[in-house]
Amino acid sequence: MASSKEFAAFLEQVERRAFKRTLFHVKDEQAALDIVQDSMLRLAEKYADKPIEEVGMLFHRILANCTLDWFRRQKSRNAVLSSMGDFEHSVDDGDGSYSLLENYAGPQGTDLVESAESSIARKQTFELIEQALQKLPARQREAFILRYWEELDVAETAAAMGCSQGSVKTHCHRAVQALSAMLAAQGVTL
Repeated sequence: MASSKEFAAFLEQVERRAFKRTLFHVKDEQAALDIVQDSMLRLAEKYADKPIEEVGMLFHRILANCTLDWFRRQKSRNAVLSSMGDFEHSVDDGDGSYSLLENYAGPQGTDLVESAESSIARKQTFELIEQALQKLPARQREAFILRYWEELDVAETAAAMGCSQGSVKTHCHRAVQALSAMLAAQGVTL
């Protein structure tokens, strides 16, 4: 069983990354914050008595489910509002200008000043990667983000996605191939 300090430390550790991951999916800061908070509450209410080693996988599964629930609610709301004809509803917060570059602080432990040229090149590369990620099928995008951005291993990713380890490997392989092809077509080499 996880102690309250271990549990609190875990939540503090994953909060920011979970928010960024959710924001990438829903593109609405308030909704992303609500989803992450709801996930943390569900984890605390139902699984605080689990060993700390299991809490990470449980949290990622709960977060994925809460995100899917949000999309389902949005789909229902959009269907109702669009059929009424008097309302226009957008999932986006209006500006749609979230950028990974604005939230990227650079390599840890560096205080180097980046040149304007490399800053612009990095920004453009991040934007191209974001656009390419949006074109991936949902399962490939989820596997890619969990494996390479969240740095979960194959078993943890499989548990979080609710699929087999072989499926995770397949989704990741296809995502990497598709991203490489899309980025190479735009002249980006990493």
